[in-house]
Amino acid sequence: MKNKSLSASFFKNDLAVLIYLALAKLLIHFFFNGGYGYFRDELYYMACGDNLALGFVDHPPLIAFITRFTRMILGDSLFALRFFPALAGALVVFLTGLIVRELGGRRFAQILAAVAVMVSGIFLGMHNILTMNAFDHLFWTLSAYLMIRILKTNNPKLWILLGIVLGFGLLNKYSMLFFGFGLVIGLLLTHNRKYFLSRWIWLSGMVAFLIFLPNLIWQVGHRWPTLEFMKNATLYKNVALSPLEFLAGQILEMHPFNFPILLIGLSHFLFSKSGKPYQLFGWMYIALFLLFVLTRSKTYYFAPIYPVMFAEGAVGIGQFIQSGKRRAWLKSVSLSFLILGGLLTAPIVLPVLPVDSYIKYESCLGISHPPSENHEMGPLPQLYADMFGWETMAATVAEVYGQLSPEEKKQCAIYVQNYGEAGAIDFFGRKHGLPKAISGHNNYWLWGLRGYNKANIVIMLGGCEADYKRAFKKIKQVATFRHKYVMPYENNLPVYLCRGIRLPLKGLWPYFKHFD
Repeated sequence: MKNKSLSASFFKNDLAVLIYLALAKLLIHFFFNGGYGYFRDELYYMACGDNLALGFVDHPPLIAFITRFTRMILGDSLFALRFFPALAGALVVFLTGLIVRELGGRRFAQILAAVAVMVSGIFLGMHNILTMNAFDHLFWTLSAYLMIRILKTNNPKLWILLGIVLGFGLLNKYSMLFFGFGLVIGLLLTHNRKYFLSRWIWLSGMVAFLIFLPNLIWQVGHRWPTLEFMKNATLYKNVALSPLEFLAGQILEMHPFNFPILLIGLSHFLFSKSGKPYQLFGWMYIALFLLFVLTRSKTYYFAPIYPVMFAEGAVGIGQFIQSGKRRAWLKSVSLSFLILGGLLTAPIVLPVLPVDSYIKYESCLGISHPPSENHEMGPLPQLYADMFGWETMAATVAEVYGQLSPEEKKQCAIYVQNYGEAGAIDFFGRKHGLPKAISGHNNYWLWGLRGYNKANIVIMLGGCEADYKRAFKKIKQVATFRHKYVMPYENNLPVYLCRGIRLPLKGLWPYFKHFD
């Protein structure tokens, strides 16, 4: 009888409620993560997983290993590839609730913060596809939780655990350095600067460095390709936003209804008595906001800090409601407000509607994603546009390749302009018998000619015919790739059949390099 009572009480306690919310988040993604098609980066990560290394031009190695592991145990369906990002998103919801508990928030505050994460557009979108960002959100939130535990318990051994999380976070995405930067600023600007006198914080940094060291060695051995990639992306690719534009992008991505929660969280960290022990997170937010604006960063780089800000905001709101006798009604109103707002905007970031219906729905809402890159936009935001056309693209190239004789196929290479196109040829081209693609874009350039050093025939997807005339004797446009939903720069791509190479591809290869 006693055991039954204990079991019943568990299913009703705060921890169980957080588990329910995390499971709800997981089920949302399981239900909708098969929508539309493979995302551009997913095709690239599968190629990286097929070519495992300790580093890549545009990202650290962990995502490639995750992708390889996923395909080994689950396969390469959309559901399979997106399983672990969905799980990461569910853990972010659960950890957000735990952070509220550590900050002194009761059940309502825990639920409010968890729901805020669940309805946030950036989290719904990024946890629904295979991307480094899903795991980045998890590493940041776990690091914030551990830091709060350190501040609360003064347990020095937690610094080692934090170092491990930071190290693997760096192997996932270099933006984990921003967390470290913000943490240092926050510690220096508060009474917590005392921790710099302890050996444990330095041991934490050493642990993180040692875990990250293999990728650092790879960078040195390859002459720092990621720095070149970042420089080019900042100068030529990313849109430069003013502070107000950057803030507007933040509000849209976190969900406008969540913005008051974040503001309350920021002010609570900086000015409230209960938030003072954790004031460093307020300074972290301010420092990172300024850093991202000055470095022309994309707005979604800031998303990993939202959970801890929502957590403190929910604590502040909970305290306000508890301090008045007739404010209990605000609990149901605030939660209903968030949930209804989330339902209203969910189709903007989750593929829940047929694509034509989505376009009409977005038009009716009057909400559109501001471009983060210097590209012309089509009828769909880039998140969705990059899920269309890849299989058709591979089939278009396959039609050209299929017209070659067996002898010609042996000396034919397929060159494309970027890693999305190359990933499409590598993945979808298998059933057409296509060889692996070559490209000068990012890590495809490092992979080189992939055995086609002596190719005399090249199928070129996209690019300029005038440029190709300098490298080939005969050029003929034999097809055109078209798809109404893709990004404009991916549409109406000519397919050239180039014969009679003037210089071996190996000699031309240095000129194809472009990291961005």
